[in-house]
Amino acid sequence: MQKIRLGAISRNYFNMPIWIAAHTGMFEQVGLDVSIELYEPIDEVWKRLQDGRLDLALGVTEHIILDSESGGHLEIIGGNVNRLPFSLITGKGIHSFQDMKGRTIGVSSVQAGSSSLVMKIMGSHGLHYPQDYNIVAVGPILARWEKLQNGEIDAGLQGAPLNYIAQDLGFHSLCEPRDQFPWFQFTSLNVDAHWAKAHHAAVVAFMKAFIRAHIWFYENKQGSQNIAMQETGITAQYADRAWEEYTSAEIFPRDARANPESIQSLIDISALLRHVPKRAESRAKSYINSVYIDEANLGLSAG
Repeated sequence: MQKIRLGAISRNYFNMPIWIAAHTGMFEQVGLDVSIELYEPIDEVWKRLQDGRLDLALGVTEHIILDSESGGHLEIIGGNVNRLPFSLITGKGIHSFQDMKGRTIGVSSVQAGSSSLVMKIMGSHGLHYPQDYNIVAVGPILARWEKLQNGEIDAGLQGAPLNYIAQDLGFHSLCEPRDQFPWFQFTSLNVDAHWAKAHHAAVVAFMKAFIRAHIWFYENKQGSQNIAMQETGITAQYADRAWEEYTSAEIFPRDARANPESIQSLIDISALLRHVPKRAESRAKSYINSVYIDEANLGLSAG
């Protein structure tokens, strides 16, 4: 079997497609031995993909744009979180955006990830960084949830089902970002273009399992519940609530593809806030390589 090193961020629900493929034997069925490596700092996934310590990664899409801007050759070959599953959760004493003045928001990374989104949301409510509030990099949603509970931060984006858990415990949601930004490519399936070209057959095989895992997710609520409970430690109740949100809003793409409209939204927002004029001129499709998923689909249809 061809060995594949697959990286992803933390133990959050974003990883359900790759966990499904692993639990159901889909990777083995296409001749792959896939090891899934989870990392808390989101930048670590990006760095390991860049230097070859990972072959594929479910990572932050903005990192692919940053890589391209610095002359790198990472590319997007599949979707993941194509629509936002977050709530902006605040501490128990904070009930409005004005209450956030002078407060601290935890993000996954100041350079990429949730920070552009946070700045855009806050700006739309009259609060601007850095004069009106602070941003601190604390890691992905599990780390943010821990720091919100112990008072180290005052707010942070929490993804399903942690947003439900937080609200049930008395924390407050200031807004649901998906209402403001219907499409936003937060994470995607990424690869080094040179590595993928040299391992074309393995990448196509991976994409076959990746596509099948997305189909399985939408068709198997109970099975998804079991896998989510095993991999993340959440209860059945919250596993079901996450599945219901992800399927009803189609947060995971049914066809496993990255969404150009979602990527363009990310480009436009981050270009405006990060003052990178050249990014504003870039187009979403320039970051996507659909060769592997197209070939995988043909193979699945013929098989």
